[in-house]
Amino acid sequence: MNLEGKRALVTGGAVRLGRAICERLAREGADVVVHYRNSGQQAKDLCKELSSVHGVKTAAIGADLVSERACRALMADADSELGAIDVLVNNAAVFNKHRLADVTEEAVLGEFWPNLFAPMFLMRAFAEQAREGGIVNVLDRRITTLDSSCVPYLLTKHGLATLTRVAALELAPRVTVNGVAPGAILAPPGEGEGYLKEQGGGVPLERQCTPEEVADAVAYLLKSNALTG
Repeated sequence: MNLEGKRALVTGGAVRLGRAICERLAREGADVVVHYRNSGQQAKDLCKELSSVHGVKTAAIGADLVSERACRALMADADSELGAIDVLVNNAAVFNKHRLADVTEEAVLGEFWPNLFAPMFLMRAFAEQAREGGIVNVLDRRITTLDSSCVPYLLTKHGLATLTRVAALELAPRVTVNGVAPGAILAPPGEGEGYLKEQGGGVPLERQCTPEEVADAVAYLLKSNALTG
């Protein structure tokens, strides 16, 4: 898919990996809807930057993705702002450390909604209004292993990985659906370089992947018409 002139919705697009993805898509010539929950000012600033630097249309839309109605409203608002969406990147996520002994209903739903349920309903809404297009779900390296320190988060990412493959089958051939599963890319607030090395474990290339390289992978998957699932 040629991304120039296409319309993309990136959830959690105002900061961190989401910001890099928005910047990469705009560089390809795509108009970008930057979704945010709490980072409203960052989203608006990013939209101004993308429009100024790359000459694309942008919109910042706030939404707390905790219901099917909220997901449908976000897709409808994106359509209203820029037109029917051609590209969906499910990047928004919540990460907390909860071991099995600490899990509560509130903790589980607090991660299952943004990390798994919202991408599912957004993909459904996207498929209903898109004739053709592409979806990329941002996963996590933990989909290839087990981590007992973050049980709800782990389950959501394993679930989203499975959903990615299921949706790829159901939405073919009109829509491609792929996933990118980064390792430790950006340290959380208050943590330094040592945190990334500790969390990343042994890396044969002895270097950390950058947000821009993750964004390159997203763009590659969206541009390839021969890859899905």
